[in-house]
Amino acid sequence: MSPAATVRPTVPASRRPPAPGGGDATGVRDRLRRALRRAAPALLGYLAVRLCGLLVLARWVHLKHHGVWPTLATSWDSGWYLGIADHGYADALGTQFNANNLAFFPLYPVLIKAVAGVTPGSRATVALVLAVVFSFVAAWGIFAVGDRLHGRRAGTVLTVLWGVLPVAIVQWMGYTESMFTALAAWALYAVLTGRWLWAASLASLAGLTRPTGIAVAAAVSVAALLPSCRGNRRALVGALVAPLGWLAYVAWVGFRVGRPDGYFAVQKLWRNEWDGGATTLLRLRQYLVYMTRPQLFLVIVSLMLIVSVGLYLLCLADRQPPALLVFTGVLLLVVLGSGGVYFPRTRFLLPGFPLLLPIALALARARRTAVVAVVLGTSTLSSAWLGAYMLLVWKGPP
Repeated sequence: MSPAATVRPTVPASRRPPAPGGGDATGVRDRLRRALRRAAPALLGYLAVRLCGLLVLARWVHLKHHGVWPTLATSWDSGWYLGIADHGYADALGTQFNANNLAFFPLYPVLIKAVAGVTPGSRATVALVLAVVFSFVAAWGIFAVGDRLHGRRAGTVLTVLWGVLPVAIVQWMGYTESMFTALAAWALYAVLTGRWLWAASLASLAGLTRPTGIAVAAAVSVAALLPSCRGNRRALVGALVAPLGWLAYVAWVGFRVGRPDGYFAVQKLWRNEWDGGATTLLRLRQYLVYMTRPQLFLVIVSLMLIVSVGLYLLCLADRQPPALLVFTGVLLLVVLGSGGVYFPRTRFLLPGFPLLLPIALALARARRTAVVAVVLGTSTLSSAWLGAYMLLVWKGPP
């Protein structure tokens, strides 16, 4: 029996969110409407918590005499993506640190350029709108996974929890996190429902979006190669197709700079090499043990990394489906094992929504609604304040 088959009875077939494909147009529209109605509480809850974060940011921005739009649309990495959309990629490796835009994967800037070419808005506006739209696609996918595994209430709580993470403000910035999470969530949902070609296609697109797209590819490929899928030709094709996006970009960078390890050479210029976690452990000791007054944001990052490992152990104990465990496991390996910059690592883990499933299940099963309201309300206010702090007080990138 496949991992998908073990969870299929959880939700009646007529109420499951559909993965794209199949059926006549009227039938597809009907299923889409039913799925949207089922996901509506989760999407409305997500909208509410993100609007709360936006309102706090707007007030703080006003007090500092800045603008909300430039803060969200053009800050830090947003400028790199816009630069790629405007001028393309570098054609040589170079020697300057933190300067080669080949470190940024192409799908998001290509989409920005394509949409801006047929709409009246600026590319910065298009980038921000795309991020917000993809955040809702991601929220829907997260709900679909949670609903599939544990029912509607758990899926709704899971979606809201994703919207109140400490760095959730990034979901509504000109960054790739929302787009990547959307692709990852629906790829995982496609695995759970046995739609291998859709899962592989979405994983391949995720591999063109962020370096951690390799985690989505690994999840799909490993799940497709499990003994339970033996003899399934579509699963085998999915296992082969899933990593193609990531591999294609890495190979293209090597060709562009004239050396087989070109992509990894670019990452080295960004001081981002895998060291098995030595740098992560060093930073954790530095900020949580040795420093007497570490910066607040670095303490938050450190605590979130520790909590993420603890949540992964709970996910293992809960025996989550293999695809989810592989995805979050590889994501943690890449992020925690990196020797690169420390402060954006909580953002790098933002797509790892399956890590939140143990918390979502505990809240969904809570007998007192007041407990859920207090936890989610406190998390919403904390996320709103921390998001504004990260953008307006912290001096580095989120």
